[in-house]
Amino acid sequence: MSLPVPGWTTQDILAHLRSIGTEENRAGMARFGINTATALGVGNSDLRPLARKVKRNHERSLTLWDSGIREARLMAAFTGEPKKIAIEECRRWAGDFDSWEIVDTVSDLFVDTPFWRYLVDEFASDEREFVRRTAFAMLAWAAVHMKKEPDATFLSYLPLIEAHAGDARNFVRKAVNWALRQIGKRSAELHAPALALAQKLATSPDKTARWIGKDAVRELSDAKTLGRLAAKEV
Repeated sequence: MSLPVPGWTTQDILAHLRSIGTEENRAGMARFGINTATALGVGNSDLRPLARKVKRNHERSLTLWDSGIREARLMAAFTGEPKKIAIEECRRWAGDFDSWEIVDTVSDLFVDTPFWRYLVDEFASDEREFVRRTAFAMLAWAAVHMKKEPDATFLSYLPLIEAHAGDARNFVRKAVNWALRQIGKRSAELHAPALALAQKLATSPDKTARWIGKDAVRELSDAKTLGRLAAKEV
């Protein structure tokens, strides 16, 4: 097959992915808790360069997603167009989530949509484990990547983090923790309220909230974290 080009179709991409996947990679993914039921065995070190070569294409991303194949769905996230995807399509994708890896990758696409805050609130209220994880993965990504977003936006989400800190499901609690830590590391202004919430959770009678709080306190109190925040203020 010729080298990847922007004009490649979904079928071109799938054929290429099938040609480079390996059982060794599939086994390695499984060790990291990645759902390999539909995996072809292609790692992100191959997928990301491929995505850059074939470029973004909204319609193609939808058909890649509908294939149901792990690698194709990651490619859909890498090459989707956040300003073109509709909120109904985001909801449909979220309903298909079956792996933390897919959630975290697609969440990075979702935070660039014009309605990302609406999705955070909606997904956080959803009882499905991977959908709720999406809300907090989105918050974590947004805290890192959305440089122009006011700190007040993230401050307003601390009550949401507190509200779901008792969700003991593994993939939710880790995402809630992730969001709290990333918000606290975003700026000196956010560090204090995030640390205060972490300290509050660390003393909670609830085991899950206590774990989230203690882990966040550890990172937000770390000398390297404090040093980076101080450097941002210079």
